[in-house]
Parts: sequence; structure tokens; C-alpha cells
Amino acid sequence: MKKLWDFGWGLYKKHEEGINYLIFGFLAFVLNYILYFLFADAIAMHYMAATVLSWVLTVVFAYWTNRTFVFKSQNKEAGAVWKEFVSFIGARVATEVLEVVLMYVMVDMAGINDKISKLVCQTIVILANYVLSKIWIFKDSSKKGEENGNGK
Repeated sequence: MKKLWDFGWGLYKKHEEGINYLIFGFLAFVLNYILYFLFADAIAMHYMAATVLSWVLTVVFAYWTNRTFVFKSQNKEAGAVWKEFVSFIGARVATEVLEVVLMYVMVDMAGINDKISKLVCQTIVILANYVLSKIWIFKDSSKKGEENGNGK
């Protein structure tokens, strides 16, 4: 049993960033989906308003988990943290616009069920968010052992 544990732990450590992103991405997905159902069904909010409101609450959760557990940002200086936060929000706004457009196309134009559309849209958004976080937002802080300067 110990060998199996050691193998699993070694595999996790080797792919820690990707695994953590999947775990916290899944949690963000679940949170977003639950909030969407809560707003769209329990409160009878229009699906577009429910999409945006669930996004706002989920993005706060996502920033904290990405910064803390996934990319383990070492930025401490206020300016660097601010740049990271603004970049994160900017990327999430871009993917939220993508989600809203896709929801409109799928629900209003194609007549696909809004819950199925939400599932498809969230999958696309999670993948896009990882790519943007990895190559743009947390690129310096994810390099272990390197000094995190001003990004140049």
C-alpha cells in the first residue's frame, strides 16, 4: 500500500500545477454551476443575468485559488500583485464575454437547452482560463526558484 501511495504522491508532485488547476477548476465549475442554478431557477433570474452574477462570484474564488494553490504566486509587492489581479480580471472578463456570446448563440439562436449550453460553455472557459493564466498572468510566479521581478 505504501508503494502505491508513494507512486501516487510522486505522480502528483510531478504534475502538481496541472492537477491543482483541474481540482480548483472543477470546484470553480461546480460553484459556478450551482450559483447559476440557484439564480436561474430558485430566484427565477434571466439566464444571462444568472450567468454574469455566477461569474462574478466564481471569479473571486478562482483568483484566490489560482494565486494561492495552483500557480503559487510569490508576488508580494503591491504593484506586482495589482498587475497580477488586473491581468486575471481582464482575462476572466474576456472569457466571460466569450461565455455570454456562446450562451446567446447556443440558447437563443440554436435553441439548445440552457443547462447543456452552460456545461459546454464552462468547459471551453476553463480551458481558456488555464492557458491565459499559464502563459500571461502567473507566468513569472510559476517559475520556481526564480526571482519574480517586474515581468521583464
